[in-house]
Parts: sequence; structure tokens; C-alpha cells
Amino acid sequence: MKTIPELISEQKIFFKSEKTKDVNYRISLLKALKNEVISNEQAIYHALYKDFKKSEFETFISEYGLVISELNLAIKNLKKWSKPKRVKGSILTFPSASYIYKEPYGNVLIIAPWNYPFLLALAPLIMAIAAGNTVVLKPSELTSNTARVLTKIIGNVFPEQVVVSIEGGIEVSTTLLEQRWDYIFFTGSVPVGKIVAKAAAVHLTPVTLELGGKSPCIIDDSIKLKLAAKRIVWGKFLNGGQTCIAPDYLVVKSEIKQNLIENLIVEIEASYGEHIKNSKDFPRIINQRNAQRLDNMLNDSTIVFGGDIDLETCYLCPTLIDEPELESEVMKDEIFGPILPILTYDTENDIDKIISHFEKPLSFYVFSNNKSFAERMITKYSFGGGVINDLLIHFGNHRLPFGGVGASGMGAYHGKHGFDTFSHHKSIVKRKNWIDPPVRYAPYNGKLKLLKTLFRLFN
Repeated sequence: MKTIPELISEQKIFFKSEKTKDVNYRISLLKALKNEVISNEQAIYHALYKDFKKSEFETFISEYGLVISELNLAIKNLKKWSKPKRVKGSILTFPSASYIYKEPYGNVLIIAPWNYPFLLALAPLIMAIAAGNTVVLKPSELTSNTARVLTKIIGNVFPEQVVVSIEGGIEVSTTLLEQRWDYIFFTGSVPVGKIVAKAAAVHLTPVTLELGGKSPCIIDDSIKLKLAAKRIVWGKFLNGGQTCIAPDYLVVKSEIKQNLIENLIVEIEASYGEHIKNSKDFPRIINQRNAQRLDNMLNDSTIVFGGDIDLETCYLCPTLIDEPELESEVMKDEIFGPILPILTYDTENDIDKIISHFEKPLSFYVFSNNKSFAERMITKYSFGGGVINDLLIHFGNHRLPFGGVGASGMGAYHGKHGFDTFSHHKSIVKRKNWIDPPVRYAPYNGKLKLLKTLFRLFN
């Protein structure tokens, strides 16, 4: 069995052969990956059910379908994306033609998370390959069934010197981070993101960090509560609440809070039935350690719905918490589970005190029919991305860059934005020789006035 340094060395040698710079070769790899993913569709569903008890519908809408869409997009557009782009020239470079060339970084490390272990492993991998890089993928050890399927798929499609999946725990991640990479892409928690950034800094390796944070959802009194409640229940409790862009807490106009809670309870039961534990559509917490972590958040909380937990089976009922203190356990860190705290406001200053208490979030949501209010909210605060009058759906548009800001991450991807993330944008000027303007050459005496005129007219 090859060691990690040996595998990386082979990839470096292969990259230097320039085979991956052949766009047709990249497309052939992506087509082969698509065929392999399709042929393993049921195995993917089965693995995610074993890891989370996730339904096939939820796996398709939140993982499998998005991977196929990303593959289709890359296969269709890769030749166009890869072409040098001509840009307008400058008087300083006249006569010439200016271009932006897209070139691969080289050897890429992708560390995937456990919450969407199939999608968040393959989506960045697809665009890293599309851009012409070699890749080492580290799937999450917490979703061992999905990791095995990923390793099998990758092994059936790619030579190891192009892409390899390396399974394992913290020791494997540590060894990988000790190596020298040309690019690192990490999705996960803020504390681990800091470890990755520190390791990358040793070699000045560029990174994309997709992290998280406490994403707020503001609800004013102009919205139809039944529709808002339906969308909130879907977005919050998808994947058992284990979604980095799920709303971490609600901030609702005080006079409609009780009415909203009643509507949320109705929609929870409409979605999962009165006996939620028996629902085939409600996933489980990833493991007992995280279930216990979530249970600890419920201590000293005012629970208005739910709270039922079975640590042995990693089940936690969708739970609504009323007016927790900002310093309480449930409000300290990202929840990452089916617990939804509900806070209230009377003025926009009240909203500001709550939002400003936390670091910049990955996502931000506003439910309001008041356009000026919604616009003020999304322009006042800094966050990765967001939605007005729904949740999560900005993730589904490949034309929108997806990424964080500040503590919620750095860099972005999705669609062509992902191709650009894994490509170095190389500036090239092709100078003409039919004339050589003398103004730039010494001696400069008497030329400054002409130079200023040229700058004013042409820049």
C-alpha cells in the first residue's frame, strides 16, 4: 500500500506531464465520473440511509441531483470556460492585445465534511478536475458508508495519479495537511478551518474555507405566517438540521411570535406526522457524541415544542426554544441540529443588538413583504449569501457564488465560480512590433505633459 507522500509524489509527476491541461482529457474524465455516479445511484442512496437514515427524496434533492447537475454543467461548458479571454488594453501597453489565461494550480487537497458527505466531496472535486488539477480527496470518517462509496467510485474512474480518495480519521487529515499543496479546499467547522489555514500558511498555499456560523432568520409582521412557517420548517429541519446554511435562530416581531410558533408546530406535524420518530422523512443525528452535544443545549431552555431525544438511536425531535439568553449554551456556537431558538424584536435596534452579538454568518434570511425593510436588512449586515422569503435556495443556483465571509469562510465556488476558484488567472500581454512609441523611454525631459494628456484621454 502506497504512503500519502508517495501518492502525492506520483500526482506531482503526472501533473508535470501536462496531460491534465488537455481539455478533452478533462471532459473524458468528467463523463466517466458521471456514468459511474449514475451506475451507483442506489448504492449512494443506501449509504446515506445507513449514515443518516436519509430518505431517497432528500438525498436526491440535496446531494445526488446537484452532483449530476454540476457534472452536466462542467461537461457542457468546459471548452468555453478554458479559452483565454481577451480584455481591453491600456495606453501603457499600446500596441498590444491583453488576455486572461486559466491554468490549473496543480495538486489539490479537498477535505470534505460529514453533513452532506457525497455532495460536498464531489462538487468541489468536479470543478478541480475541470480546471485541470490533480486531487486528493479526504472524505469524512464519520460517514463511513458514504466514504466507501466515494472511494469506490473514484477508484473506478480515475488513475491514482489524477484523483485518489484517502479514508481515515484525524491522523490521516494531519498527515495530509503536513504535505505541500498547490491549493487546499476545506468544508467544515470554524475551529478546524483555523487549523487548515494555519497549515496552509506554512507554504503560503491558497485556500478556500467553507465554514458556518449562526445564520439568522428575521421575520416581520407583514409576511403570511403559514407560508413562512412551511418554508422555515423545510429549510431548518432538512437533513435533521445538520446544514451549514440552515437558520440557526429566528428573530421575529414580538407581537406575532406566538402565532408563528403555532404555525411552525402545525407544519412540523404536517411534514413528519405526530409520531416524528417513526417518520421515514426525518434523518438522524450523525452520531451519539453530537446527539449528546445537542441534548446539552436543551438544559435550562424553555422548550415550546419537541425536546424528545433517544441517544442510542441518535434521534432528536424537531425542537423549538423560546427566548434563550444570548449567552446561553444553545446560542454560543452553531447548533447544527434540529433545534430552533426563537428570539423577538420590537425595533430595528433590537435586531442589530442580536445580529451584532455574533460573527459574520454564512447565510442570512429575511421574511417580509416590506421591500424597503428587507433591503435594509440584507445591505446592513455582512454575510456569505442569503434569501428573502425562503431558505437555502441560493445554494441551488450555480450562477451564484457560494461562500462565506469573515469567520464563516473565505473564497467561493459553484458552477463556473468553482472552475475559477481552482484556476489561476494568468495575465498575458501580446505586444506588437509594428510601432514602438518613444514616450516611455529616457530621456524624459519635455515628455511629462504629453504623458499626462495620454493618461487623461485613454485610461
